[in-house]
Amino acid sequence: MAYKQADRRLKHPGDWAKSVQDFSWDVPERFNIAQACVSRHALATPNATALIHIHEDGAQEIWSYAQLEDASNRMANVFRTQGVQAGDRVAIILSQCPEALISHFAAYKLGAVALPLFALFGPDALEYRLADSGARVAVTSAETLEHLEAIDGELPELQAVFCVDETDFDVFDFQGELKAAARDFTPVETLADDPACLIYTSGTTGSPKGALHAHRFLIGHLPAVEMYYDFFPHDGDICWTPADWAWIGALMDLAMPALYFGLPLVSHRMRKFTPAGAYDLIRNTGANVMFLPPTALKMMRKDAVPEGLPIRVISSGGETLGADLISWAKDSFGADVNEMYGQTECNLVAGSIRSAGVTREGWIGTAVPGHELAILDKDGAPVTAGDTGEICVKTPDPVMMLRYWNKPEDTADKFRDGWLRTGDLGVMEDGWIRFASRSDDVISSAGYRIGPSEIEDCLSGHDDVIMAAVIGVPDEIRGQAVKAFVVLRDGAQWDGLERDLIDRVKAHVSPHVAPKMIERRDVLPMTATGKILRRALREE
Repeated sequence: MAYKQADRRLKHPGDWAKSVQDFSWDVPERFNIAQACVSRHALATPNATALIHIHEDGAQEIWSYAQLEDASNRMANVFRTQGVQAGDRVAIILSQCPEALISHFAAYKLGAVALPLFALFGPDALEYRLADSGARVAVTSAETLEHLEAIDGELPELQAVFCVDETDFDVFDFQGELKAAARDFTPVETLADDPACLIYTSGTTGSPKGALHAHRFLIGHLPAVEMYYDFFPHDGDICWTPADWAWIGALMDLAMPALYFGLPLVSHRMRKFTPAGAYDLIRNTGANVMFLPPTALKMMRKDAVPEGLPIRVISSGGETLGADLISWAKDSFGADVNEMYGQTECNLVAGSIRSAGVTREGWIGTAVPGHELAILDKDGAPVTAGDTGEICVKTPDPVMMLRYWNKPEDTADKFRDGWLRTGDLGVMEDGWIRFASRSDDVISSAGYRIGPSEIEDCLSGHDDVIMAAVIGVPDEIRGQAVKAFVVLRDGAQWDGLERDLIDRVKAHVSPHVAPKMIERRDVLPMTATGKILRRALREE
């Protein structure tokens, strides 16, 4: 099965205007992420390094493209034995590790849909996403298995669970099944528009939404990746991000593009991000191209920077960086930090590239070649240059999602009159785009977009909590920190309850969304229709 590959088109680093003018999309009719990222390299350069996995004890495990191809073929056969067919969802509940990539590519080869989920998710968060997606199989670690066991019986469509570690639970042994499986596998032929990946994103009202992406969304990311990694790739590039691959910002801003271009990708589970650990990893692996969320950069600035780090270029996004942080990185690493903008539904559509002079302090940057952006009012009309409106992206666009999973009304609201409405407010002047604020209540903390409703539901589930509201408050390191307000039942004791509630969110939803602080209130501001006025809490 032959696939035409999308050619690189950003070939004028000395003339950005010419790059934009000459750009054209090359999206073939047939395209598959696994074939593009692994299979073709396994044929052309089988011994080239695909993955450098760093174990918790610091030992390195090297995977070639041929080995990754062989393992993903075997796992595709294993999944097929469990009944996985084209269109079925394969949940991947793992931190950075070889097994996560193997599972992704096995799913794509079957024409199935990869469903990346944070390993830190608690049982409530997992149950909703697994049930809503109708996942057929799940791949996870021993650490997360207890959360799945807690919701056993609530997921009738989940037919099989594979564990990558030794465990006493009655599940399939990933390593044993992989070793016993046949290595020959004929991939399903997929169209570029066929579903490939389902990534859940949080909103302010209702349940989390699953953004369903097609195989082409990898191609849609490439112009921005080439742009903010300084006309990527360069000879000798080795790529790493500390961010979890379950987040689109890690998976598609770096991990998959690195493999698409046949480069080595570093994987390592950092149980807790530390600057010293990051510097050691960079030094020991030679990683020189990286996606670092603003929180990681801010933490790294507080530690002494070792000399001689090989960093060539850094990308970052999710919140404003600030000129001081960008200058510090340039002085400390000798590397540019290029900013970008996107969201789970439509990622990497605007950004900067400092080496080409495409940068303006305080602004996101310009539209990436191939993407058309506009600032529109609530009725869909363009606002006057310099005025604030909603950032919108012209359809169709290869990086855009196909639709929200099981949410046709939300999909219709997202796509209106030929534009995807981001829900973010911004300003445009002479093609430059500046982020203003979010038109909803999503919290941007440490690069994560966190929806308050899931946290509020968890807090309100406590016997002593009548009502809860969650907002983002300014935080020097994270950009925003999660703060909760609770109204308690009569007779409830506050002493010790704040800690219990924070721990509850950590256990049932995820540690990364848990409130950093909780304030007790007698009442919460409400609208006439009974909705909590989070805006009023923020304004306080």
